[in-house]
Amino acid sequence: MSDATTEFVEARAIFAKLQANLSQVILGQDRTLQWLLAAFSAGGHVLLEDVPGTGKTTLAKALALSCEADFQRVQFTPDLLPSDILGISIFDQHQQAFRFEQGPIFCHILLADEINRASPRTQSALLEAMAESQVSIERNIYQLPNPFFVIATQNPVEFHGTYPLPEAQLDRFAMKFSLGYVSKQQEVAILQAQNKQSPISRLQACINFSELQLLQQQVKLVRISPELQHYIVDIVQATRDNEQVKLGASPRASLTLMKCAQALALIDGYEFVTPDIIQELAVPVVAHRLGIDSHSQFSGVNEQSIMQDIIATVVVPT
Repeated sequence: MSDATTEFVEARAIFAKLQANLSQVILGQDRTLQWLLAAFSAGGHVLLEDVPGTGKTTLAKALALSCEADFQRVQFTPDLLPSDILGISIFDQHQQAFRFEQGPIFCHILLADEINRASPRTQSALLEAMAESQVSIERNIYQLPNPFFVIATQNPVEFHGTYPLPEAQLDRFAMKFSLGYVSKQQEVAILQAQNKQSPISRLQACINFSELQLLQQQVKLVRISPELQHYIVDIVQATRDNEQVKLGASPRASLTLMKCAQALALIDGYEFVTPDIIQELAVPVVAHRLGIDSHSQFSGVNEQSIMQDIIATVVVPT
């Protein structure tokens, strides 16, 4: 086998180890876990919109434990300040100078819990970090650790005391999806697993940082034909031409859809991207970036249904 083939097989094995490790804690969510790993390895971030108790926090902790990553959790509240996330300069009396005290954002995996409960000013503190893996504080630029991955959560059924995420913030998330409820049998299995001890307390790291870097490198090497690149752009441009959409998806959506499709293709064992992978990811990658006009919203139209219509109408290359 060539070196390229060997590294591809190794990357597939790493993905399998990660998913198997996460599946010890998160039951009945196999494809959702693969979406999460696709965003993670493609360098994106994930927004989980789900009701309480479905395992969002547990999933973030399990991912950090699985790859020996530094994990931080920030509970977003209305009184949270940007400095509570980024850090603050403190005057050192011994040195007679200010020193920068890093905030929780300086980690590998950040859980931004209930992100829509913080004010827009505090939400915006994440913009530069999520786009460029750096923060600018008092004319100084601080690089964040690599990898840097944000898992943000929000509750879709509570609106009092919340601030909707602005379009610029939503555009920073590679994917938005829900874990959802599991089946009756899977919920019974969760009860049995939690009977004596939480499975996450027994979770051990299954990959190291060199393996994680190999994953990220191999994702970039997954082939995607020019025809499928045109297909991705056709899907994204269709959001801008749709009369029900007042704000279509940006070129960042096209780039993210391509990267996540490459990652998911690798997870599925393909050395190339296929149209069905692009179609599968179009909704979680693109839908949350759309701005729907008020008339369409009152008519019951949502971003997901618009994307499904676009996928059904855009011609698939042959």
